[in-house]
Amino acid sequence: MKTPLHVVSLSGGKDSTAMLLRMLEEGWPVDIILFCDTGLEFEAMYRHINKLEQYIGRPITRLKSQQSFEYLFFEHSPKRKNPVLRDKKGFSWPGPRNRWCTATLKTRVINSYLKSLEKEYELIHYVGIAADEPQRIRDRQYPLIEWGMTEADCLAYCRERGFDWEGLYDIFHRVSCWCCPLQSFDEMRKLRKHFPELWEQLQRWDKMTWRSYLKNYTAEQLEIRFAFEDECLAQGLPIKGKAFFSALKEKLKECEE
Repeated sequence: MKTPLHVVSLSGGKDSTAMLLRMLEEGWPVDIILFCDTGLEFEAMYRHINKLEQYIGRPITRLKSQQSFEYLFFEHSPKRKNPVLRDKKGFSWPGPRNRWCTATLKTRVINSYLKSLEKEYELIHYVGIAADEPQRIRDRQYPLIEWGMTEADCLAYCRERGFDWEGLYDIFHRVSCWCCPLQSFDEMRKLRKHFPELWEQLQRWDKMTWRSYLKNYTAEQLEIRFAFEDECLAQGLPIKGKAFFSALKEKLKECEE
């Protein structure tokens, strides 16, 4: 019989933070706390992890891929089935059908670490999936679902204990990799408004790679669109509807000339 080892996956967000805090407060066994760093977290998230570690008085094991996002994005040369892409360097931007970033920078790193532990221990792996996210349930342990804690409950629980992520959750609905092309337009607008230096970096990266940030927009075109939206709103004009998109199309065309 292998010795049980209780492992908590900590993304650093509200759900996993609330799960860890409550587990420790209620005396659940916690042997290892894992935080996998993609290198693309908001700086406030790294400070949150440090603050959390100090608060609980327990070490948080930090994992990180040996290959950086920038290397994989720009330089890596994977085997490609599509002949059109064989001469392209780097994975470039991920998409809905190819979330290479999550797989390479998080899932494989965590799974590799857990696999090394499985040789000696029986792993009990806890994941912070909230009660209102049942579609994400897999073959893990989900204390938040057992407790009936929703995403809103988790955020309130953390805030009651002094964790505020320096206002990140006052801005964004979800706090993950800041440059993710799978986030909503609304989240992108917030990134542009509140973190202009990151928005500028995103545009620089987009100009240096072969796949555009979004299927229908480059990062530069998004900047044009959002700036045009600001102009329309300042004039009391709508930023939806046929008239807006017709005007936006002309605006984009002007900028390309």
